[in-house]
Amino acid sequence: MSTWPPRAVIRRASGLRTMESALLRCGLGPVAGVDEAGRGACAGPLVVAACVLGPKPHAALAGLDDSKKLTEKARDELFPIVKRLAVAWSVVEIPAEEVDRIGVHVANIEGMRRAVAGLSVSPGYVLTDGFRVPGLPAPSLPVIGGDAAAACIAAASILAKVSRDRTMIALDDELPGYGFAAHKGYSTPLHTAAMNELGPSREHRMSYANVAAASRAVRSAASRAVGSAASRAVGSAGGAFEVTAAGAR
Repeated sequence: MSTWPPRAVIRRASGLRTMESALLRCGLGPVAGVDEAGRGACAGPLVVAACVLGPKPHAALAGLDDSKKLTEKARDELFPIVKRLAVAWSVVEIPAEEVDRIGVHVANIEGMRRAVAGLSVSPGYVLTDGFRVPGLPAPSLPVIGGDAAAACIAAASILAKVSRDRTMIALDDELPGYGFAAHKGYSTPLHTAAMNELGPSREHRMSYANVAAASRAVRSAASRAVGSAASRAVGSAGGAFEVTAAGAR
């Protein structure tokens, strides 16, 4: 009795191509990898990428690995190579407002669906990093630590990470003072201090506890400042009245 999709027999292959090679041998190609960047950030978009690599390894992609393990320089060097050598790739951004509205996990799943839908070729199988993604147009498999276990996921990881970093650098010019170019929207002491001083921007995720706390702190400080100014104004007016009254006597 046959089953579909056929069971993939995993054999030893070079580097990160083991899973893709097994799926291709079963006739389940092209294999797309999907990964995200910015899930843990409290500002900026959630960026999701999908990537389909060719069936044969390419020497120029030998440096593929989990993007978080690579230096920024290595990621920037691999970024155009992945785009040039990939059979297909797609990058989508889920803005902070949508992350707030539907929640980061749902936004992640929706972003993966959109990224796969944006590929110029239809995948026969999809490998996702970390968790199951329902609603994909092909059979799929969640791979724990996938960006360090499958080349197509590693390639998607680089596309997502570099794309998001560049978005955050551009936002640093639009919204100066927060240091987006340095911390990329993640919760660092520098970022927290900037939020507490300036208040959250339009690019902050207001559903995140630390952002909401900063917003409350800024509003509270503003309210105290207004109250203090009002008290001084009343005091000044009272003093002037007393002087005038004394002069009248």
